[in-house]
Amino acid sequence: MNPPVASPPIAVDLSLEADRAQQETLELLEWHRVCDHLSGFASTGMGRDAARVQPLPSSLEESRTRLAETVEMAVLDDLTEGGLSFRGVQNLEPVVLRCSKGGVASGEELLAVAETLAAARRLRRQIDDPELRPVCTTLIETMVTLPELEQRLKFALEEGGRVADRASSALSALRHQWQGLRQDRRDKLQELLRRLASSLQDSVIAERHGRPVLAVKAGSVSQVPGQVHDSSASGSTLFVEPRSVLTLGNKLVELESRIRDEERKVLAELSALVADEASALNQVVAVLRTLDLALARGRYGRWLGGVAPQLERAEEAPFHLTGLRHPLLVWQHKRAEGPPVVPISVEVSPDLRVVAITGPNTGGKTVTLKSIGLAALMARAGMLLPCSGQPSLPWCAQVLADIGDEQSLQQSLSTFSGHVKRIGRILEALQRGGAPALVLLDEVGAGTDPSEGTALATALLKALAERARLTIATTHFGELKALKYDDARFENASVAFNPETLSPTYELLWGIPGRSNALAIATRLGLDPDVLQQAQQLLAPGGDGEVNSVIRGLEEQRQRQQAAAEDAAALLARTELLHEELLQRWQKQKQQTAQRQEQGRQRLEESIRKGQKEVRTLIRRLRDERADGETARRAGQRLRTLEDHHRPIPERRSPTPGWCPAVGDRVRLLVLGKAADVLAITDDGLQLTVRCGVMRTTVDLAAVESLDGRKPEPPPKPVVKVQARSLGGGGAQVRTSRNTLDVRGMRVHEAEAALEERLRSANGPVWVIHGIGTGKLKRGLRTWLDTVPYVERVTDAEQGDGGPGCSVVWVR
Repeated sequence: MNPPVASPPIAVDLSLEADRAQQETLELLEWHRVCDHLSGFASTGMGRDAARVQPLPSSLEESRTRLAETVEMAVLDDLTEGGLSFRGVQNLEPVVLRCSKGGVASGEELLAVAETLAAARRLRRQIDDPELRPVCTTLIETMVTLPELEQRLKFALEEGGRVADRASSALSALRHQWQGLRQDRRDKLQELLRRLASSLQDSVIAERHGRPVLAVKAGSVSQVPGQVHDSSASGSTLFVEPRSVLTLGNKLVELESRIRDEERKVLAELSALVADEASALNQVVAVLRTLDLALARGRYGRWLGGVAPQLERAEEAPFHLTGLRHPLLVWQHKRAEGPPVVPISVEVSPDLRVVAITGPNTGGKTVTLKSIGLAALMARAGMLLPCSGQPSLPWCAQVLADIGDEQSLQQSLSTFSGHVKRIGRILEALQRGGAPALVLLDEVGAGTDPSEGTALATALLKALAERARLTIATTHFGELKALKYDDARFENASVAFNPETLSPTYELLWGIPGRSNALAIATRLGLDPDVLQQAQQLLAPGGDGEVNSVIRGLEEQRQRQQAAAEDAAALLARTELLHEELLQRWQKQKQQTAQRQEQGRQRLEESIRKGQKEVRTLIRRLRDERADGETARRAGQRLRTLEDHHRPIPERRSPTPGWCPAVGDRVRLLVLGKAADVLAITDDGLQLTVRCGVMRTTVDLAAVESLDGRKPEPPPKPVVKVQARSLGGGGAQVRTSRNTLDVRGMRVHEAEAALEERLRSANGPVWVIHGIGTGKLKRGLRTWLDTVPYVERVTDAEQGDGGPGCSVVWVR
């Protein structure tokens, strides 16, 4: 007996399976909704159609070109007042196709060709800039705007697509003839209205079946010979075209037919011109569609708050996505007043291949998968990513996903079977090629026995680590959390859960596995407490279990580290602000000093020029033959006056009393210009320990001053004091010529300067003779002396030394 012949295996077309896996991924990630949203930002109908069905680029270079077009058009749109306008641009492909096949286009369609060419030329002028927009400039260089065709079309067609009289001399003559006959017919009808007014029901020329008629009474129809075209509902009125205008009407109909033939002849000639430029017109349409689509991507990206990603060629390039938001959730938040979107951050190192995301249900694991998948697709399509910072990621030739439930009653597929079928198509797509690939798996290994599902999920993730650039899988299996400790290509992540509110925070945490928190969620949803208590006892006698305890400890450690990092970041930010403020103050002071020096130099140069000019004038006067002694005397006086005027005035400084800081005082740091607290002072008093804000430092005594501007006085050096009997006060206590100052005739400020100079060298009381007079000089000096810190008291002199006309100044 011959053995049974085995049936040949069914051939499977891997390309078809791979394409199906790609299409399933686009549907699972809701890519079509993103394209629909994008189409709403297009300016033309063909741009909207292209946005809905745009194919993904097949190479990194094409994606980079699209991204460059997006950025260039978005920047130009921002710089253009009112934004870039595609007004007048229409899809000419149907018109061009009809003309190229010998058809005749309508006037409206041909006028649309001219308006599109005009809009293309306007846009080319706005875009053309090889330095700022190299990619778009290269694109428009392939576009020919055909100005001769545009002028010919606009010459032959009027607004609305009507063929103009100037388009054809024969057409112009026929239209003039038609206008004349029509006016003759109107004149005859008006004459009949006046002559037959008694037989007419109305004095208005009506129209029936395209012919002019008069409303004649039924009893008077014999008085108006002609052709009856209609009657009223009651039959009392007949609409008659008088016989006298029938011939004119027939001629007009004939002329209208000839006019239509001539118009069609003109449109046929214009359509032939369009057919001759079919390839150029199709190129114009293709370029305009590309530009409109690029502008739509730019506007959509700005609306999302997007950033241009950096696409890396290397397959091992890292994923760096900071503050990534799901574009569909952003749309829902802005357009449908949905909840605010919680951003996530993705940091995948070059040697990482698999990321297992764990955590509670409804925690945002699936949204995380879709956000990353859409980010890869949007970057490949040349779109801006809703991120912060500078996103970068490798160009993904394939994005494959198994998300959701593939249960099918028609195909007799269970949930687990549906997942297995879809994962099989993903593996076949990876086998076909197209690296690098991003694989997204939701609830890997679910839907069957947990032990077998865990084993299958582990084997699958290890296989994907060899075939795909990055695999991100969500799971509740605890065994998958331990894979990272055996294989450096694996990493854990989790969605955060708030144990106080018993609700997820939708934040993505890296490096720490998550807890499912099933009992906590069941508690929040109001499950029977007895059932929950029994489940808690069955889970682990001592608590949540050893693994969950470790995870909880890691979460607490992460929170402490995060708090410390935030404190350090805040301190660093304050330090940077302080440094920036110091730098700005230094630059401002430097600028002010330079300005003052420049102003002083300019004043000095101006003064020198004026002095030189006046000296030259005096010299010319002295050299004059008519100059006499009086002229020389006046010139000498003027020279002495100039000398006194330009002599530098010595700066007078009022002595200020010494000041010494103490612990607890507030001082001003000269370097920072900020107030600080004195914490400690060295024994010699020359160094201070101060605190300025959060900064604590040690400075020299000379580096501070009081808040009111007083300079510190260094502590006196220790000296040996020898006491001796004093024979009298310091200095002479009687008036002499050396301690007497006569300021009579001086102004108050002159007297102050002279007295200050004398007081600096005084070794005892000083007698100041100011006289009595009006008393203004005495009062001014007394008021000023009250402010001098080293003056002890001021009294009137003895009667023999001048009395009220002389003051005695006692110094300390």
